[in-house]
Amino acid sequence: MALDAATRTEFLNTIRRFVRDELVPAEARMAEDDKVPDEIVRGMKDLGLYGMSIPEEYGGLGLSLEDEVSVLFEFCQSSPAFRSAFGTNVGIGSQGIVMDGTPEQKAKYLPRLATGELVSSFALTEPEAGSDSASVKTTARKDGNEWVLNGTKRYITNASVAGVFTVMARSDANVKGAGGITAFLVEAGTPGLRIGKPEKKMGQQGAHIHDIIFEDCRVPADAVLGGKEGVGFRTAMKVLDRGRLHISAVCVGVAERLIRDALRYAMERKQFGEALSNFQLIQAMLADSRAEAYAARCMVLDAARRRDAGETISTEASCTKLFATEMVGRVADRAVQIHGGAGYVADYGVERFYRDVRIFRIYEGTSQIQQVIIARNMIRDAQAGLI
Repeated sequence: MALDAATRTEFLNTIRRFVRDELVPAEARMAEDDKVPDEIVRGMKDLGLYGMSIPEEYGGLGLSLEDEVSVLFEFCQSSPAFRSAFGTNVGIGSQGIVMDGTPEQKAKYLPRLATGELVSSFALTEPEAGSDSASVKTTARKDGNEWVLNGTKRYITNASVAGVFTVMARSDANVKGAGGITAFLVEAGTPGLRIGKPEKKMGQQGAHIHDIIFEDCRVPADAVLGGKEGVGFRTAMKVLDRGRLHISAVCVGVAERLIRDALRYAMERKQFGEALSNFQLIQAMLADSRAEAYAARCMVLDAARRRDAGETISTEASCTKLFATEMVGRVADRAVQIHGGAGYVADYGVERFYRDVRIFRIYEGTSQIQQVIIARNMIRDAQAGLI
């Protein structure tokens, strides 16, 4: 559902106040404690952020993708680790259920995901299956009315707090590649499911990733997402197309925050008797950052509107994710450069953002995978006479 203009303006203004009054003052504390403060989690739940993309009939806000990315533009003008607390509920952790779940699965999980009572997680990546996601080795063996899962998933966001996992496993050993993969909904606490230790990361302290280990983990037959075997990879790709626009919007928000901080510093800091902002080489870095962030914002909005209109946006989603994630890396680098020595020390927070944004070029499909998708789609469309 698309918000009307007045409601959208009011909601975005509320988000801006929350970011200004609650998130920004807590950034350093969250990074030091490696934990999103409980009061901020409660505030995000009260705002309905956990249920942004979940249909209204299940208690969510049911936002259109255009409205969702508009919220992220504002919310992510703060540490991106805050967003990770609800990001899986909005994106990869819930959208498989929204898109392909059975009525019973939707009724069981979506209302609790919408309120944040339940946190979801998405388990695709493995020690030997990252970019080559069709080579999943986690197995699912049918045993009577149950499935038995064995294998390890790696770098799984929110694994330690999740109540339900969407798990991709190979259910048919005779089918190589994507066709043998089935998606399962596995609840936390299921015997045979174990969460590994938290990983120490370069950035985004407060957002946690863990291994998930399945050792003869038994789930009932109705845990198959959508009740259909062999279509898990297809579900994953649909979820990731949407998720790539979500991440792109995050990058725009962070970039706009960095540009604002760099501009303020350049106007206040004096060298050679003048403000840094008076020097053309500093102006060039600011201008390049502003132009690239604007381009990324336009790409995100265009692709989101196309998806809301029912268009297939696989190519556009990859183009946007490639550009936006590379863009925010360049903006963060320039922000450090403009701050000079101050950008390298923790007091100003710029070095933290520099580390935080590096992951965006890796997850939801690396930049190189996006290049492959774009080129393959171009060739396919040319062969079909579409371009």
